Parts: sequence; C-alpha cells; structure tokens
Amino acid sequence: MKRLMYSGTGLLVLLLAFVAFNMASNTLLPGARIDLTEQKLYTISEGTRDILTGLEEPVTLYFFFSDSASKDMVILRNYARRVEELLQEYERVADGKINLQIIDPQPFSEAEDRAAEFGLQAIPLPQSGEKLYFGLAGTNPLGEREVIPFFALEQEGLLEYELSRLINALAQPDKARIGVISGLPMGGGMNPMTGQPAAPWVVFEQIRQLFEISNLQHDITEVPEDIDVLMLVHPKALTEQALHAVDQFVLRGGKLLAFIDPLAEADQSQEAMMDAMADGKSSDLSPLLKNWGVDFDAEKVVLDARLGMSVGRGPDQLPARHIGWLEIEQAQINQQDTVTAPLSLLTVATAGALVPTDGATTRFTPLFSSTTNSALIASSAFTNLQDPEVLLDGFTPDASVYHFAARLEGPAVSAYPQGVEGSEPGLQEADNINVIVIADTDLLTDRMWVQVQDFFGERIPQPWADNGGLAINALDNLSGSEALISVRSRGDFSRPFTVVENLQRVAERRYRASEQRLQQQLAETERRLAELQQGQDPSQMTEMTAEQQEAVQRFLNEKLAIRKQLRDVRFQLNADIEELGTWLKVINIALVPALLTLGVLLWWLFRRLRRRSA
Repeated sequence: MKRLMYSGTGLLVLLLAFVAFNMASNTLLPGARIDLTEQKLYTISEGTRDILTGLEEPVTLYFFFSDSASKDMVILRNYARRVEELLQEYERVADGKINLQIIDPQPFSEAEDRAAEFGLQAIPLPQSGEKLYFGLAGTNPLGEREVIPFFALEQEGLLEYELSRLINALAQPDKARIGVISGLPMGGGMNPMTGQPAAPWVVFEQIRQLFEISNLQHDITEVPEDIDVLMLVHPKALTEQALHAVDQFVLRGGKLLAFIDPLAEADQSQEAMMDAMADGKSSDLSPLLKNWGVDFDAEKVVLDARLGMSVGRGPDQLPARHIGWLEIEQAQINQQDTVTAPLSLLTVATAGALVPTDGATTRFTPLFSSTTNSALIASSAFTNLQDPEVLLDGFTPDASVYHFAARLEGPAVSAYPQGVEGSEPGLQEADNINVIVIADTDLLTDRMWVQVQDFFGERIPQPWADNGGLAINALDNLSGSEALISVRSRGDFSRPFTVVENLQRVAERRYRASEQRLQQQLAETERRLAELQQGQDPSQMTEMTAEQQEAVQRFLNEKLAIRKQLRDVRFQLNADIEELGTWLKVINIALVPALLTLGVLLWWLFRRLRRRSA
C-alpha cells in the first residue's frame, strides 16, 4: 500500500481525489465556512439575518463590477470577490426574497448604460482609458431605488452595514421622522471663521440617509404630531415655550435624544464668539432634567487622566496628553444597553457629567462613563488654553465616576404644571418616558471620530471611533428599529495597541517633569545667550572681551548639553516600546519556528519509539 501511495499512480489518485473533494464541497456545501476572526468579521450578524429573513417583498440587487477592465488590479479584485461572496450569502439566507444579478458592464454596452442610469460612479483608468464600475443598485416592487455608487477599499470595515442598510431601506420605505433642533451647523453652511462654505457633518449625512429629517425652530410652541424622535443638539437658544413643548412631547410618549454641553468647542455662533468666557458655549435643558431626576452643572467639565487623548503640539514637540479630550474604552461603555453594546471606542471633548438625583421617580441607566481617575473642573479653565498638559499641573482625581450619557425611563411629571405664558397647562404626568441624554456635542463633529477623503468628488468617511454609530443607534432604538444596531460598528479591522498605549502613558508620566525642567533650562540659556549677543555684529565677535567670549562659549556648550539631555529623555519615552517590539520580533522570527520544529521532532521521535516497541 505504501509503495502505491508514493508511486506516480498514487500521487495522481491523490490529486484527483483532492480536485473531486473541492468540486463536491463547492457544489454540496456552498455556504459552509469557518470564521476564526475574533469579531466574526466574515459572518453575517444577527441583525442582518433578521432583516433578510423578515423580507416580505422581493428585492433585486444589481452588482456591477468591471471584471475585464480590472484584470491587473489584484487588491481590488480580491475585495470585489469578498463583496460578491457576501451578496451570495445574503441571497442564500433570504431564501428567495433576494434576486442577485452580477453584471460586468462592458464599454458601450447596455449594461454600462444601466449602471450609469442607476447613478453608479465610473472611475476612469488612465492606462486603458476604460471606465471601472464597482457598485451596487437595488430595487423593490414599488420601483424605489437605493445605490452604493462605489465600494471604496477604505470602507471595507463597513461593508456589511452598507449592504444591510440598503436592503433595509428597500424593505421599509417608510422611514421614521426625526425632528432636529440644533444650535450647531450640522447641516453645513458658511464657516464664520474662514468665510468658506462648510460641508455637512458626516453624522448628519448618515442620519439623513436612514431617516426623514424635519428641521424645527428654537421657538416652537408645539412638536408636530408626525415626529417620532426629537433630537436636540446644543439647545442653548430654546425659549421657555419651546422647553414646554419638549416637556409635553415627552409626556405624551415622544422619544427624545438630547446632546447638551458645558463647553461646545464647535460652537462658532456670533454669541459664542463675542462671549470671552466659556459660558457662551454651554447648553442645558433646565428645568426639564431636574424634573426627570438628573443634575447637570453647565459650568463643569470632566477631566480623566486615564482616558486622556494624545494630541499633537507641533513638529518639534512631543504629543501632549489632553485629559479634557477623552477616549472612552469598552470597559467604560455599558455592554448591556442595546444602544452602546456594539460600540468599542467613543471620544468626547470637554464633556460634562450627568448625576442622578436622590428620590427621582425615573430610572437612570448610565451609557458610558469616566474612570475613577477623574475630577471636575470649571469650564473657564479652557478659555485660551494653549498647552493641554497644563491641565495635568496639580490635577488630583476625586475617585468618582462621572457619567457622560444616560437613558432615563419611568414615571415623570410636567416641569410646567401651570403652563407657560401663551400656552395652557397640558399633560401633567406620564407613566413612562424614554429619554437619552448625552453631555457632549463635540463627539458629533467629524474631527472627533472620522476622517473624510475625497474620492473623485465623493466624500468617503473613514471612522476611527464609534461616535456616529452611537448617534444612529440611539435614533434606531428610540424609533423602534433595532435590526441595524448589531450590524453597525462591526468589522473594525484596526485593532488598538493597548499595551503600547499604556507604556506611552507610563513613560510620559515618568519623564514629563524631566522634559519640562530641561525645556525651561534651555529657554533660560538661550535667553542669556541672546542678551550677550544682542546688537553684536558677528563679524566683530573678535572685539568681545575674553570674559564675554568665555561666557558665550559656556552658554553655547550648556545649550548643546541640555539639548543632548533632552534628546535622551525623548528617546527614553520610546525605549520600553522599542524593547517590546524587539521581543515580538524575536518571538515571531525565532521562538515560534523553534517551537514548531521542536514539536515536529518530538512527534517524529514518538512515532519512531512507538514503531520500535511494536
């Protein structure tokens, strides 16, 4: 038997068996796969499965990919294969409710005309002059269309969400209506700082894709009946009549998502620019919050030395730790609430604290919070703040945990039992309210969670935090549509180097004092040297006295010595990280192969000893 296996005939038999096995598995088990990634990136989520199995009417998907034009583009073709395989998986799970058509739009063909008719984006190829199509169009029996113009490689982590969003939009053409009152330019407009038109915020564009938006005024006297969820962003200009309208909307069963802030850094309104203090950029919902069992100090910002972000200070300086701009990690995010459970990283800037009041009738559920290495500080400390590391000077944590966001549920009474001027008393109480309050507005701005790239005139967002997912999850949850929540924020291919980040924090604390002392010494030495050389013509340096020349040389030597010490301190900042990198290289290059080789030798020795004993 052994001779047959090692003969040419035996090898041919093995080859044929291998080919037959692959053909049989592709035919009999087309959907079989094993996903070994930690986040199950290649397995469709339960939310997607719910959308697909819940389809009542058939959906037709047209996947356009220029196969012949992309024959030399290996990376793009691999991504296209992944998109096609995922669409085929969708078709299989939908059990006949999805009709998938895969089309290669050849130049000057009817298929190319169809792609252009759907509005798909064609990318010109400079080498051949052909146009490359790589997009998806979907239709439902009502003739409605949804399109993904082009599958950008940068958005591979959002692939499943984009596909599921498109199908869900076709399956549920009646979108929930969101009423928006915003004191920030979320929808774009003119930038008062530059005088140039500003693009809409990415989060607002995403909300507009999923919901019907109704922009409401700050002085409304009643929230329209067709509003499913009311979204307040930096509501500092609300009139008393508008607050009463919000109160009545919540009591009659309306859902509220409110973003308030002790210091909205994105507030570039005329009032905020004229007010030199931070108070001009604060917003609150008093007295509604107090009546719902929440205390909020609109003049206090949360600092957290554990969660502080690393921000740049200039080309010649080390990054600074900004303990007022925080990266909220998974350990500080509520993993039980539907809105926040799928999220892994949130960022906030100069956020406030929500505190439940004693004796409140509502239930206060924190959504994400600070660590115990935190404290409150007056928002005025950020006025004209140049160096964020100043916040570390004298910082003393108070061992309290501060909540940045909370869900409020339960019975509540009206904050205006007598009504307000111009309005009659309305509803006095409700058995249950449903409100989500977030004590920061800057987390919605692009700079805090997403990088936007221009791709042939199309804005391609590349999120690096889950802030956008937080806002849309909250709206989905409050409007009663939760199928997409488990899909959004999945597929994050970037994994944070938490060990490296901890090493950086420890090193910064260890060497920060030394760096500051050396910087001060260097500045003082340069000042004295400048005083000695002030008004001195370099060509006349020989006319200086011996004492002056000696002093200048001494200061020059001292300056060089200090700069060398400063370089050594900065080198030590990365020494532990370099050591970690070295060990990882040793493990990957030498240790793992050595262990594998040892395992093979032990297996061979075991087989040999077993054969001898037999």
